[in-house]
Amino acid sequence: MNKVILAASAAALAIAASAGVATAQSRDTIQIAGSSTVLPFASIVAEEFGNAFPEFNTPVVGSGGSGGGLRQFCEGVGENTIDIANSSRRIRAGEVEACNGNGVSDIREIQIGYDGIVFAVSADKEDFALEPVHIFKAIAAQVPVDGEMVANTYANWNEIDASLPNQPIAVAIPASNHGTREVFEERVLVAGCEAAELPEMEEEAMEAACTALRQDVVIEIAGDYTETLARLQSNPDTVGVFGLSFYDQNRDTLKVATMSRVIPSLETIASGEYPVSRPLYFYVKGEHIGTIPGIEEYVAFFLSDQMAGAGGALETAGMIPAPEEETAEVLAAFDAGDALEASDVE
Repeated sequence: MNKVILAASAAALAIAASAGVATAQSRDTIQIAGSSTVLPFASIVAEEFGNAFPEFNTPVVGSGGSGGGLRQFCEGVGENTIDIANSSRRIRAGEVEACNGNGVSDIREIQIGYDGIVFAVSADKEDFALEPVHIFKAIAAQVPVDGEMVANTYANWNEIDASLPNQPIAVAIPASNHGTREVFEERVLVAGCEAAELPEMEEEAMEAACTALRQDVVIEIAGDYTETLARLQSNPDTVGVFGLSFYDQNRDTLKVATMSRVIPSLETIASGEYPVSRPLYFYVKGEHIGTIPGIEEYVAFFLSDQMAGAGGALETAGMIPAPEEETAEVLAAFDAGDALEASDVE
């Protein structure tokens, strides 16, 4: 990807942009930041876009996590703010309100496809057949014992369930700046908490009990999946949380766990059989359309059959394509100038 400039973080993009003059109109390169899950897909599209449209500069694609990208996206309008935010979760109502407060009112949502969140261990480790309740009991700060909540002292996986390996518990999960974290909490941690049958308590206390994590076995990863992989390499007992596409690209060093007896794959995620999947997005700053060259063309190219369609370049890279009619609706809404409001999202 010699044409794609992979910035170290969303902040790096802002620094690069601020070196120019004061208006977005003077900048001629699309700037993108956000989700580390969407990063490899956006990088592929950016490179191919530069090849297909020589009249436009190749977009600059950075990471920084979904939350970090959306924060910078919402900072305002102008060349010192990014044009597009990649996200592995849907934008929140509070983020839309923050955007609106800074003059960003034309927020256009582009759903590009789907991805799955997988649990993986080093390739030489035993097989893991996980359920959400196993993850909850491994990493929750407190667990139920004889109808009471007590400090979590599980040390090995087989103490939780005899079918699991006799391996010390260590779990590397995405930090709160990643959209993956939100999906992990909703689809795995909370689901596991419900299955663990906690004693009755007030709703607020129940929410806290379901998401409070122990500090002795949990490693929160603020960087991208390469940092999680490095953690597995430094401590081979670690179970890491990855996007399916990253796992696919590292099958030689990783072994994936089943979740609820389902092997994660393009097919099981597309069918909805695999329980830990999520849609992927990017958000376009409508105020920059017409001032930053190529934004409309980039969106159309990203959603083209060649890129995001079945058999396209992004499916080859590990993204699960959305149905054709869904993608057509997304592109039509973008072309019509449909903008998100806070009431449209949670």
